[in-house]
Amino acid sequence: MDTIVLIETNKSGSSREAIKAANKLNFFTVLLTRRKKFLEERNEFPDVHQMIFTDTNDYNNLVTIIKKLKKEGKNIQGIFSFIDPFVYVAACLSKKFCQSSVSTEAIYHMEDKILTRNVLKDTPISLNYLIYKPTESLSSFLKAEEINFPLIVKSPKSTGSKDVLLAKDKTELHSSMKTLLKKLPDEEILLEEYVDGPQYLIEVLVHNGKIYIIAVIEQEITIFKRFIVTGYSLLGELNDRLYHSLFDAVSSIIQAFDMKNGACHLELRRANDGWKLIEINPRISGGAMNRMIEIGHGINLVKETMQLMLGNEPSLTKNHYKYVYAHYLTVHSKGKLIKVIGKERSSNYPGVEEVYIKPRKGAILRPPTSMGHRYGYILTSSHYKKEAKKMALEAAKEISFEIEPTDAT
Repeated sequence: MDTIVLIETNKSGSSREAIKAANKLNFFTVLLTRRKKFLEERNEFPDVHQMIFTDTNDYNNLVTIIKKLKKEGKNIQGIFSFIDPFVYVAACLSKKFCQSSVSTEAIYHMEDKILTRNVLKDTPISLNYLIYKPTESLSSFLKAEEINFPLIVKSPKSTGSKDVLLAKDKTELHSSMKTLLKKLPDEEILLEEYVDGPQYLIEVLVHNGKIYIIAVIEQEITIFKRFIVTGYSLLGELNDRLYHSLFDAVSSIIQAFDMKNGACHLELRRANDGWKLIEINPRISGGAMNRMIEIGHGINLVKETMQLMLGNEPSLTKNHYKYVYAHYLTVHSKGKLIKVIGKERSSNYPGVEEVYIKPRKGAILRPPTSMGHRYGYILTSSHYKKEAKKMALEAAKEISFEIEPTDAT
């Protein structure tokens, strides 16, 4: 039977919708996961036809499992992942077993933030950066380098704002680096210049070398202990000037990576001297992004990404242009969740497309230090940008998390 293998997933969001899309494309779906909890909650994954609990960090182990699936009669058409850090691994396996044409080398460089900076180092779109190696003396490094503040301190493999810190002076820089070294003692640390300005997330597909901008989203960033995106505004039709400016910037980046077939999302910030790349990731953005694009443009991006990687022509025609706003929910103090109040009232507000609450009763909630500490979202749509946002914020006022305080540590 025609089969798609997926490596890891979240319980909701883009990676979960990829499984549903594979199911709708009439594939037998196999999920490889190291999350034992998923097996305990097996009935919550009706669109996963076979779930295999295994060590997904062991490449040779994955090869053995796929060979076994083939021996069992599974006709494996594609091996995918929409979860960091498995996108490159899945692409390599798909190339090995399915003759995929996906650009694995580009994905490899996009997954590592230091390799990304090295690829783009001679381009005007890159940030100024320094690399600290754990074999160096920290004090010697800080004395030797000419450092301009503020700057961003991050792990090269950070995802979802984890291990990304802002340093406004030498004291904060020293503290930030010590924090990362304690957590990741054998990893290099990337120091990047901080640029101010509006930030956009751009969803891109590349098919046979042709670049398609699927969606452009304005991001609203709230600084808690980390940089947390709390609002996403998917833009309807772009004015020509913004579109061509973004397309030129995106094209220069994609060409630098030599990506011919694949998917990625870029975070670009408009500074005084033009666009600067903040990050690039070789997959669709997680969370509500796939739903936003489907509501805003009528494109199921995870489905079309799989079609592309299966060697088929993706359907990328935009059926309509709506503004979609996603407002993410966070909490201000740590505690055990007793109940969530107001979901139904919020769902009944005009323009609300979806209200999603992530945690269950008894979960420990905390103020955000990563994107994973966002506890739900409200999606709204409108033909007017400001109205979409206004409706989301109004509907969000109905939602409250009743929590029982716990130890603040």
